[in-house]
Amino acid sequence: MSEDRRFTALAAAVLLSILSLGGCVTSTPMDARAEVPGPPKPTAYLPVEDVPPRPEKPAMTADEQSKLKKDLTAARDRQASDVKARGGATRPKPIEPLKAKTP
Repeated sequence: MSEDRRFTALAAAVLLSILSLGGCVTSTPMDARAEVPGPPKPTAYLPVEDVPPRPEKPAMTADEQSKLKKDLTAARDRQASDVKARGGATRPKPIEPLKAKTP
């Protein structure tokens, strides 16, 4: 019978220590889950009011724009004159689909 009493006393001691330590863990004022904010809720629309700031200086100045426009116009005219000198661009003939053989 002394074995039964020892086992019961040991089980009671273990149970009391588990309960007492478990109570300390759950009764802390700063719970780890309470400190973590939830994820932001996804919305279906992008925020319209969040616009990037305007750049301080433009990407190209007026002089650079006019120079680029002249260069592009000169390249276009040069290509058009090359096509005229060759007699115009010839279009390739379209390929006719194969006709099915009739038995």
